[in-house]
Amino acid sequence: MTDDQENRLAKLPAAARRALAEAEERRKAQKAADGPKEINGPKGEEPTRYGDWERNGRAVDF
Repeated sequence: MTDDQENRLAKLPAAARRALAEAEERRKAQKAADGPKEINGPKGEEPTRYGDWERNGRAVDF
């Protein structure tokens, strides 16, 4: 952190500093929980987001 960032952080209320610290912890935990990268998986968004598997424009329900 730079001195300017530390000065701005020091001026914040205690509740705001706690909220920022909690958000940073959640980001670190999420990054750790993401797991390994998928190899040869589908491109783009998760294809099962609506309960369907989409391949070549066709949706297949589970």
